[in-house]
Amino acid sequence: MATYKDAGVDIEAGDAASKIAYEAAKGTFASRKGMIGEPVVLENGFAGALDFGDFYLIQNDDGIGTKMIIAEQAEKYDTMGYDLLGMVCDDAICVGAEVVSISNTIDVSKVDASVIEPLMKGLEKACVEQKIVIPGGEIAELGKMVDGYVWNATAVGIVEKDKFLTGDKVEVGDPIIGLKSSLFRSNGISLVRHIMTEKFGENWAKEEYKDGMTWGEAVLVPTKIYHNAVLEMLGRYKEQAKCDIKAVVHITGGGLPGNIPRVTNGFGAKLDNLPEPNPIMTQIKEFGNVADDEAYKTWNMGVGMAIVSRDVEKVIEIASKHDIEAQVIGVIVEEPGVKIF
Repeated sequence: MATYKDAGVDIEAGDAASKIAYEAAKGTFASRKGMIGEPVVLENGFAGALDFGDFYLIQNDDGIGTKMIIAEQAEKYDTMGYDLLGMVCDDAICVGAEVVSISNTIDVSKVDASVIEPLMKGLEKACVEQKIVIPGGEIAELGKMVDGYVWNATAVGIVEKDKFLTGDKVEVGDPIIGLKSSLFRSNGISLVRHIMTEKFGENWAKEEYKDGMTWGEAVLVPTKIYHNAVLEMLGRYKEQAKCDIKAVVHITGGGLPGNIPRVTNGFGAKLDNLPEPNPIMTQIKEFGNVADDEAYKTWNMGVGMAIVSRDVEKVIEIASKHDIEAQVIGVIVEEPGVKIF
């Protein structure tokens, strides 16, 4: 029975490290008290917020992690830009921010233009679709310091203060709407690689999945990016909202049980109408004999983003316009925690 720890990742240790890092970050906040850019304390936030008078400037960063190893094994790099952009702009939208730009850094042992080109072309395509610019970046050739490619990005966005989302308006009885994911995104990939290596060996990415598609190509299906769809619901900067959204949560590391409590205002969630995950995800889960609770705290299991709103029909309608399937997956309940049925 494969677990994330078997794949070398300890979620609890990661959470503890994140808390240490945020405490250090908060230690810098007092230095700008009363000045432009004074920070907002967000203990469970998906992005950092700086006070710029009429609006908050939002900043956050992330990367695609070990998914790049699969791209290298499959020799397919053109979808990686969608993963990179999705990881950062879909964190920023959780506080209501319209992402304006991202910068990115590629750390590599040896620069190869034939790899850099599809990486950046894919990122360019994803950014144009989301109306986000790339004002700059860095490619660092680091020799033996790294093995392959490490790709990270920082997003910068803005949100009017009356649109800033913290989950403080969430109430018992509020519906939770799930936006369906295409596949794994960039979380839990170490477990995917562990399972597939155990099943097929080191060259599993070149093994056939079906109809001429390799397993590497199957796992690298481009990720859904939710930023544009949720922005239409919330309204872009200086635009009126189309939906009354109380909270937005990106289902990243920690899955549904690890992320939904970040926005539920101290309440809990009952999830009893979840969509079927992508068959590729289900098959890999079966290959590794992964327990349900392990799967739901490691992968998104078919839900890449969740929205708390009573404007259910409008949220689903706007998501559909952006080619995103959506459905009510549960409800906010009194008892803290997340119960998955």
